[in-house]
Amino acid sequence: FSALPDDLIESELFGYEEGAFTGARKGGKIGLFELADGGTIFLDEIGDVSLKVQTKLLRVLQEKEIMMVGGTSIKKVDVRIIAATNKNLRNMVLEKKFRADLYYRLKIGYLFIPPLRARISDIEDLVAYFIKISTAADVKVSQKVIDEFMKYKWFGNVRELENTIQYMLAVRNGNILNTSDLPSRNFFEEALSEKNYFEKSHAEINSEDELNADLVNILKCLKELQDNNIAAGR
Repeated sequence: FSALPDDLIESELFGYEEGAFTGARKGGKIGLFELADGGTIFLDEIGDVSLKVQTKLLRVLQEKEIMMVGGTSIKKVDVRIIAATNKNLRNMVLEKKFRADLYYRLKIGYLFIPPLRARISDIEDLVAYFIKISTAADVKVSQKVIDEFMKYKWFGNVRELENTIQYMLAVRNGNILNTSDLPSRNFFEEALSEKNYFEKSHAEINSEDELNADLVNILKCLKELQDNNIAAGR
């Protein structure tokens, strides 16, 4: 959704009749919802959809009906919808940026996927998988590389790990990926913008005289909430 303007989203999802707009294909075009009739459609970045399109999506979920752009007739569709977003839809509902009725219609079955830095035990399996799908060669990874991967924050999530593996496979000299194959000497240095106060260790916080015990506890609670993707103020 983030890459498409509203008018294009509507014509892609719901289709359009011939002559619905300038440049419309002769004979019109069937939309993705109609193509997915009897199957499944995946709506990525649902948090970026406009309020206008949200209203139309709600009708599909609620009534199982669509109307083509420029059309006059209603068509029934039987579609299973899977939606994904990296935004907090609940907060967007409170901020009136996302329709509450659409939010609760989408939230029939909810799956939260934690960021890679919160599940570092998956890294070794993911590395093996990315190597397997990227090359037919029998490539292994040194333990030093795995150890470095385990310490890194992976702010770019799984895609960053995949891109790193692809780079290392391209520049390797043998069939074992070593630390010398990493993108750069400073690859694992965190960006300054990512270094915030909550990343300090408890020892560092406790060493600052101006922070009393109550504030330390508040900061610990905030960090735990942030790690679980829950927004909270002091």
